[in-house]
Amino acid sequence: MGRLFETIRDLVAGGRFIVGEHAVERLDKRGVLEWQVVAGIEQGTLIVERADATPNPAVEVRQLLADGTEIKAVWSHIISLDVAKLVTVHFFDERRR
Repeated sequence: MGRLFETIRDLVAGGRFIVGEHAVERLDKRGVLEWQVVAGIEQGTLIVERADATPNPAVEVRQLLADGTEIKAVWSHIISLDVAKLVTVHFFDERRR
């Protein structure tokens, strides 16, 4: 497991996270509740870690919603605030939604 993913997961578990405006829009559009994504990171699996991403290092995580639907969540680490940020959420098969 990547170190960045571990950091982000620990921040989320500790309640040190924010949800970006873009993520709020995507959650609403896709009918996903924020708590499902927050809860899902604990058992999520790392897809890719982008430590050099700008403006903040980011990870893509394969997560499950409460109904078993797989999603890809993009989380970043805002180092200056030491918080995780939910950037966006995608279904793996957007056409079915």
